[in-house]
Amino acid sequence: MESRPLRYFVAVAEELNFARAAERLGISPPPLSRAIRQLESELGAVLFERTTHSVALTPAGEVLLAEARFALEALEAAGRRARRAADEPKLVLAMKADGDAGLLEAILARYASEPAALPVTFRLCAWQEQSRLLRQGEADVALVYEPYDRTGLDAETLAVEPRVAALAVGHPLAARAGLGLADLGLRLDEAHRYIDEVRGRGRDLAQLLTLVGLGDLFALLPASVADRYPRPGVVYRPVRDAPAAVLAVAWPQRSRSTATAALVRAAVSVADEKGERAAS
Repeated sequence: MESRPLRYFVAVAEELNFARAAERLGISPPPLSRAIRQLESELGAVLFERTTHSVALTPAGEVLLAEARFALEALEAAGRRARRAADEPKLVLAMKADGDAGLLEAILARYASEPAALPVTFRLCAWQEQSRLLRQGEADVALVYEPYDRTGLDAETLAVEPRVAALAVGHPLAARAGLGLADLGLRLDEAHRYIDEVRGRGRDLAQLLTLVGLGDLFALLPASVADRYPRPGVVYRPVRDAPAAVLAVAWPQRSRSTATAALVRAAVSVADEKGERAAS
């Protein structure tokens, strides 16, 4: 199966309109319709239910859409990795600026002793951006907090930490020694969504803690943050029933890079020595 008909199919599946898909692809509708019919013939499956007024995916079309997106993304990633390999060899590590649970320095020191080690370049990224960078070939390995999109990725857990609430010193709950989610107005099933929404508001931890100190919000953060980032105007209080903060090292499933494997080994080794993987 060639990539062009898959690109045509994805455009129609996303637009659910042949005219708009053709415009997006820069072709006219008739050849697009012919390409889709030929693809259906090759697969022996109807991909779209067509009427004079609507276009809808069939069950077979829904399955192909998920697989086609992944396949096209993998092709583009292969090209990016090949272009990067043509330059000076290096390993690209994606992470948020504060997203290493205090392990990064030790990981890099251990990695430097590996025979397969390459110079490391950092790709500092937004909250939950690491998965996309790995799949698109813009990074080789990433440090990422769960939950994240695991599609096409392998991972090893590095640290499991309880969470603390970061509160402004004037917050009504700041005087309490410990908290529960209910004190913060959250249920367990809402906690991850709240964590994602709040972390998305700050480009980095310093910015987020500034908002906390101003009283604009509270944040649920890994417990290690309390020791690593003391800040005037902000207090940290343990939250006994909050979901754990789980840090992982992730890489593309199809990776055969010895340098990537060496960094993963170094990260797991450091985490094991520090006892972070067994923490609760």
